[in-house]
Amino acid sequence: MNENNHPKGGIIEMLLVALPMFASMGCDAIMTFTDRIFLSRLSPDHMNASLGGGVYLATFTIFFTGLLSYSTALVAQYLGAGFKSRAAVTTFQAILIALISYPILLITTPIAKLVFQYMDIPANQLPLQIEYFSTLLWGSIFLLLRTALSSFFSGLGRTKFIMIAAIASLITNVVSNYLLIFGKFGFPQLGIRGAAIGTNIGAFVGVVILFMIYFSKKNRIDFQIMRSFKFNPEIMKKLLWYGLPQGFESFMSLSAFTTMILLLHSEGEIAATASTIMFNWDYVSFMPLIGIQIAVTSLVGKYMGARDIKSATKVAYSGVKTGLAYSAIIFLLYVFSTDILVNFFKPAEASETFNQAFPMAKAMLRLATVYVLADAVTVAFVGVLRGAGDTHWTMFAFIIMHWLAVANLFISLKVFNASPVKGWGVLVFTFLSFSLVLYRRFKNGKWKTLDIIRD
Repeated sequence: MNENNHPKGGIIEMLLVALPMFASMGCDAIMTFTDRIFLSRLSPDHMNASLGGGVYLATFTIFFTGLLSYSTALVAQYLGAGFKSRAAVTTFQAILIALISYPILLITTPIAKLVFQYMDIPANQLPLQIEYFSTLLWGSIFLLLRTALSSFFSGLGRTKFIMIAAIASLITNVVSNYLLIFGKFGFPQLGIRGAAIGTNIGAFVGVVILFMIYFSKKNRIDFQIMRSFKFNPEIMKKLLWYGLPQGFESFMSLSAFTTMILLLHSEGEIAATASTIMFNWDYVSFMPLIGIQIAVTSLVGKYMGARDIKSATKVAYSGVKTGLAYSAIIFLLYVFSTDILVNFFKPAEASETFNQAFPMAKAMLRLATVYVLADAVTVAFVGVLRGAGDTHWTMFAFIIMHWLAVANLFISLKVFNASPVKGWGVLVFTFLSFSLVLYRRFKNGKWKTLDIIRD
């Protein structure tokens, strides 16, 4: 039994860590979703631009956030091994990386603008997308610092603190966006720029709360926080060695995902609107699954640090069961409430584009039920592999499978002239196959032999 008197690696222990992360990731999803709901009231171009700009921001930042988030596994392993002070030192190395990463991100703005101009983005959408991306990029320092601090708390399994910060960010974001997008209560009407500013304000509030908790008296004593502010070459080397593959994998995978979106958008305004609606709901449904992945990574990391392989293995199956239960709820929602979900994005004024996109969006959402099932299995097994330190294999596997999906979509749409719905079906089948590949890697057991903090 563990310190909470629950069976090690069981469903209850999983839920104690995962449920606050469910709420936290759900808050992030609702923030983005609300932005797009508000912007859809202005026009489909505003909504589509927020998807394109948001995805591109994630593409430009995800290498660094992927690298930083690996500190979750290191913190968990040091905790499991009884080296609590090293958990805080690990987090400080992550903070250093975050501070170095920010100016690197800022100089990518001209590159992003060039990419937008050469990707056949509709003329009405292009300036909106550039403005949204550029404004969000200035606030990316808050995203980087939040990732470093959240990884500390998720590594400890104290995910309730991440949830508190996420709820505060959500409330601040929604209120700020409402005021700044529409110009309410004397605030300027800034449209899509107001959406980005509101998101940055919400992120700032979340980071402030995490720093306050991080420097609480109990943390300062338990983890010797005030002695952690030093460069540690040994821990930095581990963070870079295991984190860089995760960062590169995240970048390449999201680049592939962005390419998939652009391919669907290249099929015309109707396909762009339908796929944007589908991807918005996919984002909302997927983000809570990231909570399961983080919980699995944290618990597996803790048990690997303690060399308790049996409990680490049990965590994997608890993660799969939790994910499948969640995906069953999404299945029912997508199948029986499809019309309601699509109509969430109906513009305030009549739009022929939306009307024509409506049946296509419904078909895509119903196919997404299988996609969520594949995601539920994927996040559990990738959480195990990352928690154990098998990041180099996952890097190659994710890159190959995501770009194979891009190739399949391109061939479907551009060679065989398949409809966007059929193209989306091909993507769903590809990712379902990928979940089986991850299961095979988990079953071969190589991850059980890794010992990253003692190597």
